[in-house]
Amino acid sequence: MTTPNVPQHFSELALDPELLARLTELGYDTPTPIQSQVIPSVLEGRDLIAGANTGSGKTAAFALPLLQSLSDNRSQLVKNANKGNEVSALILVPTRELAKQVADSIKSYSAHYNGAIKTVCVFGGVSVNTQMMALRGGTDILVATPGRLLDLMSSNAIKLDKVKTLVLDEADRMLSLGFTDELTQLLDSLPKQKQTLLFSATFPEQVQSLTQHLLTDPVEVQLQSDDESTVVQRVFNVNKGEKTAVLAHLIKQHKWRQALVFVNAKNHCEHLADKLYKRGIEADVFHGDKGQNYRTRIMDEFKSGDIEVLIATDIAARGIDIEKLPVVINFDLPRSPSDYMHRIGRSGRAGEVGLAISLIDYEDFHHFKVIEKKNKIRLDREQVKGFEVDESVTQKMIDANKPTAKPAGTGKKKRKKQQQADSDVWLKK
Repeated sequence: MTTPNVPQHFSELALDPELLARLTELGYDTPTPIQSQVIPSVLEGRDLIAGANTGSGKTAAFALPLLQSLSDNRSQLVKNANKGNEVSALILVPTRELAKQVADSIKSYSAHYNGAIKTVCVFGGVSVNTQMMALRGGTDILVATPGRLLDLMSSNAIKLDKVKTLVLDEADRMLSLGFTDELTQLLDSLPKQKQTLLFSATFPEQVQSLTQHLLTDPVEVQLQSDDESTVVQRVFNVNKGEKTAVLAHLIKQHKWRQALVFVNAKNHCEHLADKLYKRGIEADVFHGDKGQNYRTRIMDEFKSGDIEVLIATDIAARGIDIEKLPVVINFDLPRSPSDYMHRIGRSGRAGEVGLAISLIDYEDFHHFKVIEKKNKIRLDREQVKGFEVDESVTQKMIDANKPTAKPAGTGKKKRKKQQQADSDVWLKK
């Protein structure tokens, strides 16, 4: 039984024959829920706020109608060759990997336009001169990270005063990575009259403020998928100092074809890779100190399955689309509760069932409770056979998990202060 008024095929979304033909070649038939709701609104020229989990198909949700709108006036596309360094549509993303991924998707979707729509991708970590050359004559679509875009603007390689459509992808991540000042500068360079599309997995206060400032009478789409049905979350209690042994045991026991292991610091990547190697497991690392060519190669090899175990910092927690990634492992817990959801979202994408494992020792126990509370989840604590937690530690965890009566004279401010102190202890680890 089909749901009334919900498109069951891309042909029902009034897209160009060129786009429909390409989608058929790619094996896309039925639009995802976010695509069904977003595409018609974008084609109507409406501003939009969309919230959806990673892997929901949001890139196609904004890329397809954007290409459609640009193709509607072919003469305008021809004129772009004489427009100097202007941009028609700007897509801002937080990371290099996401920039490349989005640009590659757009170029793929537009294959049947035979080069009529120019897409350029710019980000840091590579030669700026090559990107400046690519921007000569302007571009129809520019996918950019904020820092590199400001560099190009300061060199007069690009202007934003003619932008007709602005897309903010992973808006919450851009703000959490400290791009607030850069975003302010970029937004001030854009025309007042434009279509704005904002996509965000979460909506903290900063993002809400941004939406109020930027958008005019926006359409709101909230499609948070049922994580429990797509990502199985498991938590294993371990003894302090035994995380590496437990991780190696799980990898060997389950023979995962791909495993993405998250740690909190760059040097942790290298140390853990060395420890696993001594246990007979080869692992590669992925973090911000690595050059862009290295990062691109490593991610391509991980996606293809040539790399089975990848140890990464949170730079890989957003924007990395790895099809059918079977397992994500939190070796270190993320500092931010919201980053927990972004990490586990690497698995179980687009309806595929995935597995997310967190290894916690006694020092992690209270912080994981904060993660559960903030994300409104409650997970059973398990143990790995052969690596059972010491009875004394188990009892401490049980006692810590018991609700405590409110002490006399303890008010809300005092409880909040204690929670902050507990958080500070974690952040300093």
